[in-house]
Amino acid sequence: MRIAVLAVQGAFAEHENMLSLLGADFFEIRQKKDLEQQFDGLILPGGESTVMGKLLQELDLFDTLQAKIKEGLPVLGTCAGLILLAEKLSNDENVYFGTLPVTVRRNAYGRQLSSFYVEEEVTGIGTIPMAFIRAPYVERAGEGTEIIARVDGNIVGVRYGNQLGISFHPEVTSCTKLHQYFLEMCRLAKNCAAR
Repeated sequence: MRIAVLAVQGAFAEHENMLSLLGADFFEIRQKKDLEQQFDGLILPGGESTVMGKLLQELDLFDTLQAKIKEGLPVLGTCAGLILLAEKLSNDENVYFGTLPVTVRRNAYGRQLSSFYVEEEVTGIGTIPMAFIRAPYVERAGEGTEIIARVDGNIVGVRYGNQLGISFHPEVTSCTKLHQYFLEMCRLAKNCAAR
């Protein structure tokens, strides 16, 4: 099983560190030829969603990745990755992959100075540390979308089929539980596809 990490911008190295700790095989997506490799899951890291969206188009990665996500490829989007997946942004006209039926508010918690850290429950995972850095949150979750985490009443984690979207940064903590959960999603999807 191999995990692809979008590595055009943002906190991809921290996700790779988590995958290494868990002994998972992974590679970076930086250019179109990287998409020729076989992969069983995709991580969209935090960073600048506008820059990532632009680079996905310029590097001719967008259409292939969007099609794979629509076909059921397991994907983990953290912070900017959640924005890339969202069907709608309440404070931005841009839509990127648009595969996750949620409305997201960009920079909902303010600037970097407003970053904070909490420990909260995530359905199916347990209590984990959550680092919020210029984070979005989900204002509305569409039909079929499971809300898996809230902080102060705001939705900060959702799952829709094989898509996992979270507002916070699990990759900058020492807890690997969320990445373990995602790897298990990838394993189950791979096993189902093999049947």
